[in-house]
Amino acid sequence: MTGHAHCQSCKFFDEHKVNGAQASGEQGLCRYNPPVTQPAPESKGLWPVVATSDWCGHFTPEMTAAE
Repeated sequence: MTGHAHCQSCKFFDEHKVNGAQASGEQGLCRYNPPVTQPAPESKGLWPVVATSDWCGHFTPEMTAAE
């Protein structure tokens, strides 16, 4: 992978600022796919938590975040 192909530079990376607070350090949410469902019907779906330095096979130069 190139140095730029990581989650933080993807347009689907969400810093996950809770209620306008500070970003959650070196982690964020991957918004590429819908939330993952949970085993119990009353549970909410969850977005995958990723590190800013993580990467996946979906990354392309067209998916980089707007600067």
